[in-house]
Amino acid sequence: MGWFSMHVVVVLVLLCFWAGAIEAEYKKYKDPKQPLNVRINDLLRRMTLEEKIGQMTQIERKVTTADVMKKYFIGSVVSGGGSWPAPKASAEAWINMVNEFQKGALSTRLGIPMIYGIDAVHGQSNVYNATIFPHNVGLGVTRDPKLVKKIGAATALEVRATGIPYAFAPCIAVCRDPRWGRCYESYSEDHKIVQSMTEIIPGLQGDVPADYPRNFPFVNGRTKVAGCAKHFVGDGGTTDGIDENNTVIDWNGLLRIHMPAYLDSIRKGVATVMVSYSSWNGEKMHANHELLTGYLKKKLKFKGFVISDMWGIDRITTPSRANYTYSVQAGILAGIDMVMVPETYVEFIDDLTSLVNKNVIPMSRIDDAVRRILRVKFIMGLFENPMADLSLVNQLGSQEHRELAREAVRKSLVLLKNGKKSDEPLLPLPKTTRKILVAGSHANDIGNQCGGWTIEWNGLSGNITVGTTILDAVKNTVDPLTEVVYNVNPNAEFVKSENFDFAIVAIGELPYVETRGDSKTLTVAEPGYSTLTNVCESVKCVVIIISGRPVVIEPYLKKIDALVAAWLPGTEGQGIADVLFGNYGFSGKLARTWFRSVDQLPMNVGDPHYDPLFPFGFGLETTPMELKAAQ
Repeated sequence: MGWFSMHVVVVLVLLCFWAGAIEAEYKKYKDPKQPLNVRINDLLRRMTLEEKIGQMTQIERKVTTADVMKKYFIGSVVSGGGSWPAPKASAEAWINMVNEFQKGALSTRLGIPMIYGIDAVHGQSNVYNATIFPHNVGLGVTRDPKLVKKIGAATALEVRATGIPYAFAPCIAVCRDPRWGRCYESYSEDHKIVQSMTEIIPGLQGDVPADYPRNFPFVNGRTKVAGCAKHFVGDGGTTDGIDENNTVIDWNGLLRIHMPAYLDSIRKGVATVMVSYSSWNGEKMHANHELLTGYLKKKLKFKGFVISDMWGIDRITTPSRANYTYSVQAGILAGIDMVMVPETYVEFIDDLTSLVNKNVIPMSRIDDAVRRILRVKFIMGLFENPMADLSLVNQLGSQEHRELAREAVRKSLVLLKNGKKSDEPLLPLPKTTRKILVAGSHANDIGNQCGGWTIEWNGLSGNITVGTTILDAVKNTVDPLTEVVYNVNPNAEFVKSENFDFAIVAIGELPYVETRGDSKTLTVAEPGYSTLTNVCESVKCVVIIISGRPVVIEPYLKKIDALVAAWLPGTEGQGIADVLFGNYGFSGKLARTWFRSVDQLPMNVGDPHYDPLFPFGFGLETTPMELKAAQ
């Protein structure tokens, strides 16, 4: 063979080798043109057990580094309440942090992107300067699914503005007892209202296309987030409203009251479902195979992934972590796909690996979990767009979103009393008058307005983020010549001596979350009642209750001229003044029964012993000043 022929052969061999190398490098899971199941199957068959278990592990931001992500193949990171990169961190700071963790995930052998989750339960509420919407207890009052869908869309934009693609919302609990510390996370005691409010899911995730597979997770691109229906199931029905306790109810009752909103959520393409800390008839939900696998996954055909609550598997035993290996076994076998560890991730990974190697947990269960997690990540487009950018930072706390929140505040207010005589209403208030008093612990306090899950896990009193207090709102609304006097807790002598035309008193509960909010008394924070008494016995007054649920008010009702339930309205207190002073009319109707005495609880509409102070559906209405003037 001649020199030229030899070279031709060598070149041809090299070309074949190069073509083969290219073919070997082609990974179907990285090709967005491939069908979803082809991508999932291709990636799953390439993964080691270590990589699979990493995908099932969600760890707290506080213990996360790029190196940890890479070393343990971590699939998800979470910011718990109050877990942020720095106090008052900017959207850019959040993005930089999230991207740093993502770089660690992408540097692994297979380059599987992580998914970052956060408790955006009433807006992107961990983040300074975000728009904080009313908590769900107020949104249920609006009976307005279209409004709630818009709130979902706005929340998605603000979550994405900080580089995060996954929100642990909505809570679709049906709170049957206001003594429960999470009652404000529930839209209503009535499952039909809760069902209607699942319209927040297409707001968060996008509208499911008409030709899309039924009951299949759906997230429509980079301006939307994966949602999370929680807490499965029955968390709002625990005995005496005790958080994380036992819900005693038969199967038909569970299906009738607590399950319907999950059917709606799954139909609307919710990406994930979070398990409840509570038990059903004595069995911990985190260990309930019948409900998590048998009903949710098989009967309802839910195809997204099931995530634990924080330390949820730890609490399968009493006391917590009494037998952690058993808890891992019970939780995974029950059907939990991703575990919110959140800090002891090495122990979790080691225990789960050992349980699989010993055939205590079959590989089929691991593959089911990882398949579901990958499915959501592929649907979200995380493989194509894993890194966050700065394109949405201007959405955080935008004026448009604040106006939407202000509208939600207006529509969530319930007017419970208007005048000591029916023919002498106090509201709407005049904007032009000589001198008015604004009083109460909640009149000039953004933190108290927002409640729990705001900046910190528990929330905080004080002006902790950007917003408009009730006092600010009043000053913004009245005539410039009207004197507004603010005194947080005036004595009766002061009120009488100042000769006020009327007073606005804002009192209520201090911020709380979860078990910290459980209450046997349901009273407002002192000096609330004494402030009410000092003011309302001396001058005409409108009392605004800022609370996560109905509270004791009947003994004081005769002293009050007008009474408004404002729930936990969030940052946009201007919405309260809009209605008080007649720019808009009151329209909200109670989505919760307002009890006379805590001795009546639990008491829900339809109960034989139903004897409320204000019944479910109650709410007085007023006519806006403009319409009144035109009549």
